Amino acid sequence: MTLPAIILGMVISSLVGSVFHLWRGGGPLRLILYLALSWIGFWLGHLAAIYLGWTFWSVGPLHLGMAMLGCFAVLGVGYWLSLVQETTPQKPTKKGIR
Repeated sequence: MTLPAIILGMVISSLVGSVFHLWRGGGPLRLILYLALSWIGFWLGHLAAIYLGWTFWSVGPLHLGMAMLGCFAVLGVGYWLSLVQETTPQKPTKKGIR
């Protein structure tokens, strides 16, 4: 893996994470989350393509097709898991007391 390929992979995965943030919205912490998820998914997809021997839309030593699929998959799962909202319990009301 060459340094230009690593830089290209980081730029492409950062672009995907940033566009996902523009699409789904959120604050700066969500942007950091989406960037981290897109980087992880991109490189996991690339490593999976190397391990499986698949050459789907390769650009030099970078297996871009599988890397993009991994990026989208991890972003989707991460977004779905981040939808959990914290709820506060309601205080019980005293009925019948006036």
